[in-house]
Amino acid sequence: MKRMHKSKIGGTIAAATIAGALLASCGSSGSSASSGSSSASTTGAVAKTSAVLTMESSPTSPITQNFNPFLPSSASALLGATSMIYEPLIQFDLANPSISYPWLATAYKWNSTGTAITFTIRQGVKWNNGTPLTPADVAFTYNLVKNNADINTGGLSITGVSTSGNDVTISFATPQYTNLQSIANVYIVPKSVWSSVGDPGKFADPNPVGTGPYTLKNFTPEGFTLSKNANYWQPVPVSTLDFPVYSSNTTALEALQTGQAQWAGNFITGLNKLFINPDPTHHKAWFAPLNTNSLFPNLNQWPTNQLPIRQAISAAIDRNAISSQGESGLEPPVLNASGLVLPTFKSYMSSSLNAYALNDNGSASAADAILNKAGYTIGSNGYYQYQGKPITIQIVDPSSYTDYAADDEIVASDLQKAHIDAKFVGLSVAAWSDAVAKGTFQLTMHWSSQGITPYQQYQGWLDSKLATASASGDFERLNNPTIESELSTLATASTHSAQVAALLPIETFVATQLPVIPTVYGAAFDEYNTKNFTGWPTPSNPYESGQPSAPTNEVVVLHLKPTA
Repeated sequence: MKRMHKSKIGGTIAAATIAGALLASCGSSGSSASSGSSSASTTGAVAKTSAVLTMESSPTSPITQNFNPFLPSSASALLGATSMIYEPLIQFDLANPSISYPWLATAYKWNSTGTAITFTIRQGVKWNNGTPLTPADVAFTYNLVKNNADINTGGLSITGVSTSGNDVTISFATPQYTNLQSIANVYIVPKSVWSSVGDPGKFADPNPVGTGPYTLKNFTPEGFTLSKNANYWQPVPVSTLDFPVYSSNTTALEALQTGQAQWAGNFITGLNKLFINPDPTHHKAWFAPLNTNSLFPNLNQWPTNQLPIRQAISAAIDRNAISSQGESGLEPPVLNASGLVLPTFKSYMSSSLNAYALNDNGSASAADAILNKAGYTIGSNGYYQYQGKPITIQIVDPSSYTDYAADDEIVASDLQKAHIDAKFVGLSVAAWSDAVAKGTFQLTMHWSSQGITPYQQYQGWLDSKLATASASGDFERLNNPTIESELSTLATASTHSAQVAALLPIETFVATQLPVIPTVYGAAFDEYNTKNFTGWPTPSNPYESGQPSAPTNEVVVLHLKPTA
């Protein structure tokens, strides 16, 4: 994550000028970041010194040299490095949604109807090849997104893009007040490169040209190294970033324990015993609640496209066990079927949603009652069938996501107790990512979008525009025109009270139709080592959540300073 001078973002439709102070003046007051040496068995990168920060965003398998900032399957996306090379117009503090930071834009202003937003582009910024960033580059990027659905990962309904001097105006068919984050988080690319790449959704971008603080130094299938961009527009205290491939949470933990990695974002069973207690002075962790983990049922496949099946799954699963056993108590159970992230967005929750409270312990008998009422019967094998058609469910997630794997085993066991033939099948990260992106799965555990309002969460769950050939959301493949209209209404809401009213039918739909089945509130996993670097975000200084994921991890890196 990245950060600089803070400025408030509200639900306002007035001009929002973003102050232009640089990262050095930001709220972490001269703290710094850590580094160490990385194991030769997990990276093909350079030898480590205290000036190298080794970080890990998510376990994965060997990678290919793809740095396309629009593809969730690129090497940079899988390892959390995209924002170190490419940058958005605004950075947002997900740990404190009222805070934003000016980035490639210094100011923005909505028109009177919320159907157009004008960004003032920062002057003096250069691409890492030394050429200047221009408003024409920004306009080109948004037109590229407008004209290519496969890279429109935010589902933006752009109708036009224009420039005037140093300003870029983006127009939409409907008001977009609540969609600022998705609009402003688009990674800006250089027109000089991307105008000749053909299909931008298939461009591998092996030698990326961005405005970010780092450039690609070397690459192997086992990891890559980024070095400081000499043309960057802000100070860059950390000279080198190393992104090794770690095959599992376990191998990433070993790197943390030995000091070979200084920053990771993983679930760790026995966190205190295995990581904090051996060196409590330097080994730290913070888990800000940011999203909702849910089971995503494929709505295009039998039997998860059947509402009674989804209702039975929700009724049967023991969310307390998922929380206490699967997530080691680090992520509390969701207690309302709407899935709204609480307590972060408590002010958005209508009292009528109390009718959709969940039994956090689960109940096999309640699931049985739902299926019996819907005409399902138990066959000779002890599992439900419907008119002779067996009910079998395969739950998939990466085996290397050890918490999700444990969660899914609990879910499968709970469903079997409710006479539903279910099993967990562990996949590689690459195979799982491909299955989720293409919709070739039955049931999977996945996090929700994180945002500065609930709009981002529900859009990520329900907006069919995100379910492209390489989906960035709506993984369950919902296609509901009424809900699309409700999301549009929410996007037009310019006041908090209007947003609460617009949210209610969307929340009610999720609670009753279960296009996703909420389980636990997802934490922003953040484990770090202060020995070589200081300036990390903390609960008392939440300038970012601390999770080493793009785009906000750029903000964190730019706050860090070497201790030596």
